[in-house]
Amino acid sequence: MSISSMQPTHAFAPFLERLAEEARAAIMPHFRSAFSVENKQEGGFDPVTIADRAGETAMRKLINAEYPGHGILGEEHGSENLDAEHVWVLDPIDGTRAFITGLPTWGTLIGLTTNGKPSLGMMAQPYVGEFYAGDCKSAWYQGPLGAKTLKTRSCAYLTEAVMFTTTPFLFKGAERTAYDAVERETRLARYGTDCYGYCMVAAGQADLVVESGLQPYDVVALAPIIEGAGGVMTTWTGGSPANGGQIVASGDPRLHDIVLKKLASAAA
Repeated sequence: MSISSMQPTHAFAPFLERLAEEARAAIMPHFRSAFSVENKQEGGFDPVTIADRAGETAMRKLINAEYPGHGILGEEHGSENLDAEHVWVLDPIDGTRAFITGLPTWGTLIGLTTNGKPSLGMMAQPYVGEFYAGDCKSAWYQGPLGAKTLKTRSCAYLTEAVMFTTTPFLFKGAERTAYDAVERETRLARYGTDCYGYCMVAAGQADLVVESGLQPYDVVALAPIIEGAGGVMTTWTGGSPANGGQIVASGDPRLHDIVLKKLASAAA
């Protein structure tokens, strides 16, 4: 995997490749193998595995060795130096439920905030060998289809839109009512996509992702990819997605405006 041919403008873009390789080496020995699954959520199911923890540990080690002045926020091992100008935001396996069931729809999310704003991100899927990255100004792909620039597609009407969400059960109360109203108008809705849904919007294969209850490590890596490909990613109120929460990602800004209006009654 090499992103050098895509000429990204962000100074830390080449470092994404190194972090993705460290995560791959730590995670892939466990995929589709026998391992125990722990539950992090009392009264529910929030799985974590040895692969999640090993992947984040490997990336943290490299960051601390190469950029000791940078901060890190990770899903599995907490935070350090969050007041730094540059903070790496890591989710070693976004889609752990897919991972533990052998589905290749999970990905390693590697994001960077600069002065609190998402500035660089990659979704790496080592099993299928796909890498989606962006720096808010451009977005690029490397994988079985070769190297190419990512570009969202035109879609000005909800009735023409293909939409993703991980599951409708993300939404509670008024959120579910608002979400259902959006889904009813779309041409097609697909579930269970996790981080891959956002990358498909960036690649021009779909038009919209609507989700809720997300954490910073779920979204920081994805926002620069969506924006670099020409799309828009915000909260349901139209604010920065950096802190997670209720998230909308659209390939076409016109569609984004329509969806925000429909979700406004449940936006927090």
